[in-house]
Amino acid sequence: MEAAAGAGSGQGGKGEMTRRRRGASWGGESRRPRSRPRVGPRSPSPAMEPETDGGLRGDPGPPSPPAPLELRLRRLEEELVLVKAALADALRRLGLYDQHLPRLLRHLPHANGAIPEPCLQLDPNGPPLAPPGPPQTISVGTQTEETAPSPEALGASGEQGTPQEPPPPGSPPCPPAPTPASPEPPAPDSPPAAPSPAPRGARKELLRRHSSSSGSASPRQRLSRKAASSANLLLQAGSPESRPKEPTLSPGSRRGNYNLEGVSVKMFLRGRPITMYVPSGLGPYGGLRAELPPERLQLDWVYGYRGRDSRSNLHVLASGELVYFIACVVILLHVPRRRQRHYLRHSDCVRCLAVHPDRLRVATGQAAGVDKDGKPLQPIVHIWDSATLLTLQQIGLGSFERGVGSLAFSTADQGAYLCVVDDSNEHMMSVWDCARGTKQAEVKSTNESVLTVEFNPQDSSSIITSGKSHVYFWTWSGATLTKKQGIFGKYKKPKFIQCFIFDAAGDVLTGDSEGNILTWTRATGDGRTPGKGGKETYQIGQQTRAHEGSIFALCRRRDGTVLSGGGKDRRVVCWSPALVLLQEAELPERFGAVRTIAEGPGDELLVGTTRNALLRGTLATGFTPIVQGHTDEVWGLATHPSCCLFLTCGHDRQLCLWDGQEHALAWSLALEDTGLCADFHPGGQVVAVGLLTGRWLVLDTATQQPLAGGSDGNEQLSVVRFSPDGSFLAIGSHDNFIYIYSVTEGGRKYTRFGRCMGHSSFITHLDWSKDGRFVMSNSGDYEILYWDVAGGCKLLRNRFESRDREWASYTCVLGFHVFGVWPDGSDGTDINSLCRSHHERVVAVADDFCKVHLFQYPCARPKAPSHVYGGHGSHVTNVRFTHDDGHLISLGGKDTSVFQWRVLGGPPPPCSRSPSAPEPGGDPDPR
Repeated sequence: MEAAAGAGSGQGGKGEMTRRRRGASWGGESRRPRSRPRVGPRSPSPAMEPETDGGLRGDPGPPSPPAPLELRLRRLEEELVLVKAALADALRRLGLYDQHLPRLLRHLPHANGAIPEPCLQLDPNGPPLAPPGPPQTISVGTQTEETAPSPEALGASGEQGTPQEPPPPGSPPCPPAPTPASPEPPAPDSPPAAPSPAPRGARKELLRRHSSSSGSASPRQRLSRKAASSANLLLQAGSPESRPKEPTLSPGSRRGNYNLEGVSVKMFLRGRPITMYVPSGLGPYGGLRAELPPERLQLDWVYGYRGRDSRSNLHVLASGELVYFIACVVILLHVPRRRQRHYLRHSDCVRCLAVHPDRLRVATGQAAGVDKDGKPLQPIVHIWDSATLLTLQQIGLGSFERGVGSLAFSTADQGAYLCVVDDSNEHMMSVWDCARGTKQAEVKSTNESVLTVEFNPQDSSSIITSGKSHVYFWTWSGATLTKKQGIFGKYKKPKFIQCFIFDAAGDVLTGDSEGNILTWTRATGDGRTPGKGGKETYQIGQQTRAHEGSIFALCRRRDGTVLSGGGKDRRVVCWSPALVLLQEAELPERFGAVRTIAEGPGDELLVGTTRNALLRGTLATGFTPIVQGHTDEVWGLATHPSCCLFLTCGHDRQLCLWDGQEHALAWSLALEDTGLCADFHPGGQVVAVGLLTGRWLVLDTATQQPLAGGSDGNEQLSVVRFSPDGSFLAIGSHDNFIYIYSVTEGGRKYTRFGRCMGHSSFITHLDWSKDGRFVMSNSGDYEILYWDVAGGCKLLRNRFESRDREWASYTCVLGFHVFGVWPDGSDGTDINSLCRSHHERVVAVADDFCKVHLFQYPCARPKAPSHVYGGHGSHVTNVRFTHDDGHLISLGGKDTSVFQWRVLGGPPPPCSRSPSAPEPGGDPDPR
């Protein structure tokens, strides 16, 4: 017997594991499967020829022993004979079944019409088939193997099968079987008897339990055993409708054990078998139905803003709403009412945004991507109505490469045209008719990065682009676009020109990476330079030193003054039209540098920052945050046990507590390292956080002060989980161990209790039983193990005994209750997180393809249907239901977004806020 192949202890984090797509291989799967005998002769290898050459060439000599190939062929012939005999015996037994069926039907009660379970008596003079006991187990290494009960354990019948359900009340009981001489099989509820020690020579025979080529039994005995086993399998299959449509064995499987119908179900991930036992309380496995759940999700709130790598992404609409984006969602936020609406028609991350001169229509461009089947998703621009959230026009499908980098509406002709620059190597620039969606002109702009594009507000035939080491002045005429480069002359050429605006006189003001505001003017050539007579040029007329470091944003106010936002110095500066300093303010360091500036009502300003925050305020009174978010990949998520609070942590080393009722950040705390997992104590006053370094800490949620901590190994922690009564804390690590701590004093004191050792790969998920005594865990090599924590952190070798255990939570992605959530052809990393609702009716799934799924629970049928919801622009790393199942929280991984979904169709959550309900037309587009 081969031990279970591990994925390698601590080889890469879970973030790296889940970002790999199909084709990525596990460390433990690199071993080649055990060779299998080939049917039919094959030519001997050259290494065999010298030994058998004398016998093969016809020279007389002593008879040589049979070659290994001949022995193998003989064994195969014997097995074929046994299979034929078994099939013949099965047919004979089916005939006996047909003969006894009328006699059984005559005993049916006429009162209630109940049909009893058929008790088949294969031999008229022999005992009937008795339901066998649970399969015994043999543990090899850390992988628990299922073995069929021995003939002695099954009694005189010598057959194995699945436990049969008792007959319905009122049906005649099956005739009792005569007492066999051998011990009776154990009842399903009783613990299995310990196997008697076997001789050393019998070890291999015990492990090869399904092989018919054993040399310890005579051919006659092997024939009888094979026939009985085959006949029993046929009888347990039942009607053709109840037989499984999926194969029970994988061609690449290393083990050939049977799938016992009604006892276990087997699934395969990357060719590796995973056996799961059917709980007895669910009834026959074939009776489970896979249906869509009545509950649905509706996007309620999006936390975060994409300011770290995008520009000009904050605008104010005529309705007073702010429009900005993160992930695949464009958000319309009404600040006074604390209400969000969402445009959800993009299939990949939104990269840029422009508002029409009427301040009603919006254009948004997205990046290219791939779907879960590897098919490319082409970049496109959507023009949509901000009042109804309806798409008015889709522009450029198939015309852009990689993504849409920047875009702008024309102003002089009331927004009739849209200019788009894509992210290809040549940064193709094109002009489109907004009403018809047709391309008017296209040209290769430059091989350098293009950061901004704008129409001249007074002349739609004049377009300006800026970016790395350039500012271009374009002239659009018909289907042609011609450019002139700005001349820096005696001024130092900056590395980047990151923003520009038009002043009242029509001149262009640019902000660059040197911290200067350059004023560009149009000049006419003197006509004496050969080839340039009478041509216009664009030169620098004035240079104004504005900031230390780069200037990321420029904004012209309604009164003609100019605002500039600095990167390194985090200052917002107000300038007169002649660029004389008037007033300034500095942003707090925790919010980062200025990314974009928009003018609000009155003298109010709105500022987007590089640390993904939106601020509101004035230069005189300062700025306060209205939107905050993470700045790097997010993994850790925990929901409060009794109120609408949830906690997140990630690679930005920030621990954030969010108020789901107020839709705001309650507090944020800097961690010493990357936070990957978290969980609330059942009392709700403390929270445990696991870090990338192997350290863990416990914090008071009210004071944010550390209460306890420790370090288990030097590899990252993937899961922390309190027991239901709060008396234990389980910590799953990438060193393959689960560390158990006893918890006292209301979650303020922790003592090492034990360590669960047995997994052959890193721990990925774990759950506690409702009584707080047992733990179920998954690992990176698809193991499902069970542990008796209260009994000393012992590994439960017989997994069959845990099939009816009830679990306080269900976040393990592998298990009988949830195996139907896995898609076809999955490589084992396609599902990152899973969570069962507290009322145990639905299960939410976070996958690697930017989707959130909602399945019925239990989800124990292959290819189960689900409600699918898009919006995230990266792999969804985690999902959790709130304490009352009124909301679902999902994390977007690299897109740094946090989504709060409202659960519809269930009991109304007491913490819901009606003002935050989406407007009509704001429903998410289930994709």
